Amino acid sequence: MPDINTRIESSETRIFKAVFPNTTNHYDTMFGGMAMSLMDEVAFMTATRFCRKRVVTVSSSKIDFHKPIPHGTIIELIGRVQQVGNTSLLIRVQIFMEEMYSETREKVIEGEFTFVAIGDDRKPISVIG
Repeated sequence: MPDINTRIESSETRIFKAVFPNTTNHYDTMFGGMAMSLMDEVAFMTATRFCRKRVVTVSSSKIDFHKPIPHGTIIELIGRVQQVGNTSLLIRVQIFMEEMYSETREKVIEGEFTFVAIGDDRKPISVIG
């Protein structure tokens, strides 16, 4: 089995999305709840790829919205394991925004999500091994 650092590196998860008007509010910027939902999804994939077990979200903490995301941009979400516990994983998710027709790219949102691995009985199990 690969060591922890190798597993962390190989579980990094990146997805790209175009921000269309159906995901925006009356200010023509992405709904905060939509961004948080995408972040939780990427965090889930990252945690699953790390331990290859069933995982559930148990908390999210300090999600910082640095800048609004206007429609007509591209976002990249990056999930990375930050901390490995016995039954839990702390995943950091960052969202970067890119202008469609320029090289502009900046970090606009970041937050952390805690996941716990569960067995068939839905009780916590080890994330390692």
